[in-house]
Amino acid sequence: MKNLKITFVLLLMVSFCFAQSSAIKVEVSGAGNPILFLPGFTNPGSIWNETIENLEQKGEHHLVSYAGFNGNTPIAMPWYDTIKKELIAYIKDKKLNNVNIISHSMGGNLAVDIAAALPDTITAMILVDSIPCMRALMMPGVPVSQIQYDSPYNQQMLDMSEEQFKQSVSFMAQNMTNDKDKVAILLNWMLEADRKTYVYGYTDLLKLDLRNVLDKVKAKTLILGASFPTLEMAKGNFEKQYASLSQKTIEMVPDSKHFIMFDQPELFYQKVNTFLAND
Repeated sequence: MKNLKITFVLLLMVSFCFAQSSAIKVEVSGAGNPILFLPGFTNPGSIWNETIENLEQKGEHHLVSYAGFNGNTPIAMPWYDTIKKELIAYIKDKKLNNVNIISHSMGGNLAVDIAAALPDTITAMILVDSIPCMRALMMPGVPVSQIQYDSPYNQQMLDMSEEQFKQSVSFMAQNMTNDKDKVAILLNWMLEADRKTYVYGYTDLLKLDLRNVLDKVKAKTLILGASFPTLEMAKGNFEKQYASLSQKTIEMVPDSKHFIMFDQPELFYQKVNTFLAND
């Protein structure tokens, strides 16, 4: 009997540890039709707080944050696929229907993946400066087979001191927004990230090519694109990569970089509210 009790306690401990290793954390507020808020790489769900404050349409808000970022416990790789599966399971478990998704960057990739997997559940989505295949823009001609966790570049990133890593990502943060006051916030999110999650998670994103699932998406979609490096160049990339997405509207936002909600907040809220009102 004593051994049986010990075994039972051990099983409970294993179950508890497994439950705590979730790839996502979700904060829920409000009432109405569900709106899933998906932030970008290293960003917390709270990045959408100001957007929620400016929404004209009431809803049940589901703010998602990811493992390995913002103090959340890291998970084993593959990182992105695990997050995607848990988000799909979350929607099913909560029996959410007529779901709208508001997403940014990597969050937009997750939105597309979810909408392709649950085409009759996701009604509409807003993709903020998100592209289906980053690799095609950043590493043209490089096949996915060459993108590996075990690479000299990744090892160099893992071996960097805190100061070296800060210098490496500082330039990136400066090129993501025109709002100088927000640069320090973006940089801090990067520095707070679990280093392996940052390095290997980014590798996951470079492997992604969602162009082949766009034809499975039924959701009405608004794609908001930043005008960086030029509006014409960026618009061409969006039109090319989203060519097979049926119910889409692509709108470019002038004088904006990657974080459109920081650079053009009023225009951003206006476009979001207009889209949701017409959904």
